Amino acid sequence: NIPDTVGYALPEEFGELISYIRQRTGNIDKAVMSVHCHNDLGLATANTLAGLRAGARQAEVTINGIGERAGNTSLEEVVMALSTRKDLTHLSTSINTEEIYPTSRLVSMITGIVVQPNKAIVGANAFAHEAGIHQDGVLKNPMTYEIMKPETIGLVSNKLVMGKHSGRHAFKARILELGYDLNQEELDRLFKKFKELADKRKEIVDEDIEVLVAEELLRGQDKYELDYLNVVSGTVAVPTATVKMRIDGEEVQGAGFGVGPIDATFNTIAKMAGTKSKLVRFSINAISGGTDAQGEVTVRLQENGLVALGRGADPDIFIASAKAYVNGLNRLEHLKKNPSLVSQARAL
Repeated sequence: NIPDTVGYALPEEFGELISYIRQRTGNIDKAVMSVHCHNDLGLATANTLAGLRAGARQAEVTINGIGERAGNTSLEEVVMALSTRKDLTHLSTSINTEEIYPTSRLVSMITGIVVQPNKAIVGANAFAHEAGIHQDGVLKNPMTYEIMKPETIGLVSNKLVMGKHSGRHAFKARILELGYDLNQEELDRLFKKFKELADKRKEIVDEDIEVLVAEELLRGQDKYELDYLNVVSGTVAVPTATVKMRIDGEEVQGAGFGVGPIDATFNTIAKMAGTKSKLVRFSINAISGGTDAQGEVTVRLQENGLVALGRGADPDIFIASAKAYVNGLNRLEHLKKNPSLVSQARAL
């Protein structure tokens, strides 16, 4: 394994290093050389490709390029670079490229790390065209301005539009297409939540459905459950939050103030839960376009060395924030009860 641990190398330099090692190491043909690059100078993918072209035959990569500091080499960039420029690299992988985009979304959902819109391959703008001449060219021949087809990474252009008039059969078909195999009880629960969301939004996109699955089906038994939230805020009002929630099944209600409506909500929930955790990160991301889009909130809570990620989504950003905070508290409780999970995470 040949690493560029601090992301300092340039592509030509790194490629020469791999060539040098191969030329001067006996029996190198009996070993598989691996490259491990970091993205501190934005060259992780370029360095990895240089290493592969110089003779390395294994690349250590991560989905969405996540990793320490500026991240590691992005799997999707290396795979699609090799696939798209096979004429020069003469290399290929056994990766099923049609799973790239769904996997990217899954990793983003699990980690709470939002993929930047202009991220190569999997970013929201990767296949978007705004300039008129570009749009005209793409309409006449997609390969004019697209070096790969969206379908090759799992992006389907002819999606069924889901909305409040969509039936159970269409919903089930979309769930299966997204890769979820649900039993009838799970499907019924999810369809109910889908109809509730569809009453608030004109159209439901795949990302909305994925969030519903994560919130309704991928969570265990929770200590804290949010029942009710009412927020008062404005230019002349003191931000106030009234919250009703269940703690270990017992109904509890409280109210509190803050410098803003979300701060008031978090203060109230924290007081009711009696938590000593510290909020170290708070981010908001729109799941789709439009003013009626669901807001996806991610929080990171820290307490006594434990760090937990909380996520929540709702068309109302205050409710989404409350859901995320409560989810973070539940994950903290889970880590406290399962210390082995903490040691496993640190080992990774």
